[in-house]
This record gives sequence, structure tokens and C-alpha cells, in this order.
Amino acid sequence: MPPESQAVANLGTPAPAAPTPQAQELCGFLVLDKPSGLTSHGCVAQVRRAYGLKRVGHGGTLDPAVTGVLPIALGGATRLLPYLTGEKRYRGVVRLGLRTSSDDLSGDRLEERPVPSLDLGELEAALAPFRGTIQQRPPNVSAVHVDGERAYKRARRGEELNLASKTVTIRELHLLGWDPERAELELAVACTAGTYIRALARDLGEALGCGGCLAELRRTGALGFDLGQSVPLDRLQLAPPPQLLDPLVVLGHLERHQLSGEAELASWRCGRSLDTSLELPDGTAVVVVGPNGSLAGMAQAQAGGLQPRLVLQANG
Repeated sequence: MPPESQAVANLGTPAPAAPTPQAQELCGFLVLDKPSGLTSHGCVAQVRRAYGLKRVGHGGTLDPAVTGVLPIALGGATRLLPYLTGEKRYRGVVRLGLRTSSDDLSGDRLEERPVPSLDLGELEAALAPFRGTIQQRPPNVSAVHVDGERAYKRARRGEELNLASKTVTIRELHLLGWDPERAELELAVACTAGTYIRALARDLGEALGCGGCLAELRRTGALGFDLGQSVPLDRLQLAPPPQLLDPLVVLGHLERHQLSGEAELASWRCGRSLDTSLELPDGTAVVVVGPNGSLAGMAQAQAGGLQPRLVLQANG
């Protein structure tokens, strides 16, 4: 699948109605269980309409055919997406004996080969080299930049591509099932951002000598969110729309500094650095909380203090 980047995807299509003042104050996260057949940008557009809010973004693009966890940020939370971490988790089905141009079933069929008789032990042995930190070549039909242009655009023009391999880490790779009649195996994967499950399917097929491609994929976790927190897309059609997740809860994995009073809050909103008793390595991200316990922004530990990186409700 395309790399699950954490970049904000803001859409320019205007919402049907102007955002209300209340909508403009929204700041939080929504986790969608994305259905098959819809782009990530299409999901963002529906969220914008449901909340009457222009400022909406997503973290971690999913291909239209892929389902599962799609984190959505609303309002000021769009600027918090870079601070969210967490490995990506997937459940997918790999079909052996088939190579395609996109490394999944959406591409052109390039080659079909007979699949050897395989038992669970042989499949486990084939999976072993893919665990840990490995080099992985992205699919030609991917969002990787080649001379300033997306690889998939060049591939769809018929250009021959030889994309450079990248370092990725597959922390967990479990064989969940094997159907020899369909030549399909089901996998559970936990990996770093930028890992392509399509490339894993392709490379596993090559290792087994018969070729392979991805048949199905569902993302079960991303950026610290999981399916248990998700809501179906059609829930957006009901009023009121789903309650948003509090950014302070979502950012609970980070260090926190609470402003002492209104004077320090005013200084913070002017972009001034903060003194802190926290002993942190330089570069550590810190959540800054106002005197009333609300989110005031994000800072970075530097030279014994906290340097502003994101100031909410800034003055000037």
C-alpha cells in the first residue's frame, strides 16, 4: 500500500455551508473505519461536510481498495499529526502464483506460475527473512517521487522503473492461515511507516519461486489508534456527528508542561520560550497545557527550556 505518511491532506473543495463559530473551535481526532472503494481524500470530504469544517486532514493514506483505520484530524488538531507516532498494523491476504504490475489485484497480470506444494513449516521458513529491519523496493505503482514525479504516474505511462530499495522494519509478521486450494495465506503485520505490504507479498512470492501479490488488506492500527476506536463512515450521516477524541488524551504518550497562570499563558501566546523543571534531551516534544488544563500548544526541549513549536490562539 502507499506509504502511510503522516502528512496532512487538506482538501480545497468548499463545504456545503459556511462553518459555524462552534465548528471553527473544534480541535480533535476521529478514527474512521474506511470502507473499500473510497479514497482517503474522499473520506476527508465527508468529514468536512458532517462537521461543517474546512480544516480537516488525515494521517496515513490508504488505497481505495484497502479498509480499516484512517485517523482524521479536525481544526487545530491537523497541526498535531506530526506528533503522533505508532507502528502500522495490518491483516492481509497474499495470493501466490500471480505477478501483477501493481503488486496487488488492481494491476495488470504479468505472469502466472504453478504454486509448489507448501506446508506451514515451509511458509514459516519463507517468512523468517522478512522479519526485522530489511531492505524493501517500493512497488512501481506507488507514491514514491522519481525526478519530482510520482512513480505511479510514470508506471501508468508504461515507463520502465527501477526504484531504489528503502530501509523498513517489520516488527511482527505472523502466519494466520494457509489455503492451498486458493494458494492464499493470511498474514498479520506490524511495521514502520513507509513499509509496503504489496511489496512484502511480491517479495514473498519471489522467495517461494512462484510469484505473489496482495489480494486483500485491512489496516488495524495507525498512529496509536486502533479499530476499537473507529466509527463506520456511514455514521457521519447521523446527527450529531461522532464525538471527537480529546487531543490531550491522544498525546498522552508525550511529556507535559502546565503553564502556571495567566501571565505565563500570555507570554506563551506571544511565542516566548518557557522555563521548565523537566530534565529532557534536546529535541523532546512536550505538550503545553494552559492553566485551565486545556491544550495550549507544543514545545520542544532545548538548552534547558522549552521552545514553542505550535502555539494555539497565538497573539499577533
